[in-house]
Amino acid sequence: MLKMEKLRSMSLWHTIFNIVIRIDSYLSFFNLIKSKSTKNMKILIYMMFLAAIIFSFGCDPQSEKKTNANDGVNSSYYTESHRPQYHFSPEFGWMNDPNGMVYYEGEYHMFYQYYPDSTVWGPMHWGHAVSADLVHWEHLPIAIFPDSLGYIFSGSAVVDWNNTSGFGTDENPPIIAIYTIHDMEIEKAGGLEDETQGIAYSLDKGRNWIKYEGNPVLGNPGVADFRDPNVIWHEETQKWIMVLSVQDRIHIYSSETLKEWQFESEFGHDAGSHGGVWECPDLFPLQVDATEQTKWVLLLNINPGGPNGGSANQYFTGDFDGHIFQADTKETRWVDYGRDNYAGVTWSDIPKEDGRRIFLGWMSNWNYAQVVPTEKWRSAMTIPRKLSLVEDQGVFNLHSEPVEELELLRTPNAEKNIESQSISGIQPIDVAGVNLSTSELMIDFQFDETDEFGIILMNEEGEDIKIGYSVSDKQLFIDRTNAGKSDFAEDFAGISIAPYSANKKLKMHVYIDVSSVELFVDDGNMVMTEIYFPTSNMNKLQLYSNHGEVDILNGKLVELNRIW
Repeated sequence: MLKMEKLRSMSLWHTIFNIVIRIDSYLSFFNLIKSKSTKNMKILIYMMFLAAIIFSFGCDPQSEKKTNANDGVNSSYYTESHRPQYHFSPEFGWMNDPNGMVYYEGEYHMFYQYYPDSTVWGPMHWGHAVSADLVHWEHLPIAIFPDSLGYIFSGSAVVDWNNTSGFGTDENPPIIAIYTIHDMEIEKAGGLEDETQGIAYSLDKGRNWIKYEGNPVLGNPGVADFRDPNVIWHEETQKWIMVLSVQDRIHIYSSETLKEWQFESEFGHDAGSHGGVWECPDLFPLQVDATEQTKWVLLLNINPGGPNGGSANQYFTGDFDGHIFQADTKETRWVDYGRDNYAGVTWSDIPKEDGRRIFLGWMSNWNYAQVVPTEKWRSAMTIPRKLSLVEDQGVFNLHSEPVEELELLRTPNAEKNIESQSISGIQPIDVAGVNLSTSELMIDFQFDETDEFGIILMNEEGEDIKIGYSVSDKQLFIDRTNAGKSDFAEDFAGISIAPYSANKKLKMHVYIDVSSVELFVDDGNMVMTEIYFPTSNMNKLQLYSNHGEVDILNGKLVELNRIW
């Protein structure tokens, strides 16, 4: 496996190779590959690139020097305005949904919806990155390209340990990617059957992918919005189970080989939120904390219809027998109340000895994702989160907490303890020696006679983002009204709220990364994720309490290292 630094300093040869491969794929996509003129065009293109290599041998004047962020060498790599420093983002181009989240032989694979040729949505590919620790990511070449069947939309990936597909061997089980094929020609013609499901497999740890010649493996029954297959192995029935988004509900299918699928049931037409299309489902078992009980969790993303507008992720708990999912309740419950956590799904095949269900979401919102003020690249992922179920009077609540691997980023010599104190009004906090714009902030509040309290991040231009709790309204909020640039979308600025009943104490755990905040309240009982675009980095911290006092029981601010 190539070292991360070598991949970042991609040679001209490697760049040319990838461009040629992409050209070949695009030619195939437009059904031109068999024509004589196209063959001549390909030969000409190859010759032109060969000439470019000879002409520029030994020099690459446009390349950036890319180095590890912590090796003491200055670098312009990943330092563009608003670029997150410890969240995953693409080097360039457009990115949205995480796809194909699978763990295999010491590597967490993250695929994602990707268009390398623009910073707005276009012909979808599967981008690819891997990590050994969920924190430091290594960019790999594009995994799956669009082809003559269509674009490569969202899906999942599994390790076929028993080689049920026949693509591998018992000694070398294949990784199988299951994805939606989207035919733009059918869509443009007004047809309903524009989405089908296909598979591809890898026999070399996900580095190279072979599309199944029998694609699609699941045809369209004649409905629009038939997409985002998520597959798991169901031990009790010894079958693969697929959950698939179908307009405002899900369909459940089963298979013994991953090649042929049988319809089992549907769920959701009368449950949850229906403000928009359901997308990117995920179904998995999860043990209830401090018990021997296991419940099934169904994640369902929706756009629009989120609690604060636009995209969001809802969930259900219940039981699943391999055929039918039976929800405990049909009420709407949200994974994250912020406006910028969408299409979130979990990793498959994490070893049993680990025991975690780890979640990742796309940190944006379709209301404004394509117009946010970044250049060269668009979008980032949330930090990885461990999901857990906590029972409260017969109700099973989904909690989300940052994975412990994020502690690897903490800088021991760049941290501040926030002393215990009572606050009335605004209290500035000394952050000298800590880069607030890439940090982790932990504060325990205790309150009795106050109306509102919380945290304010500010910069030299007077811009600020406020994270607070309203005692009278019993709700958490994130206010990005004055957080920086917002004229790119009329519905971007504003306040996001989340209903929450705190009992005299409240723990805030905040991850701050240049242009985003992720708030975890009371050990993940409530989560809010928001992006923002300040003119300059936030470098001032204030705690505040309105109309009364709040006690700070303890607090800590820690700088986090960049991962690039």
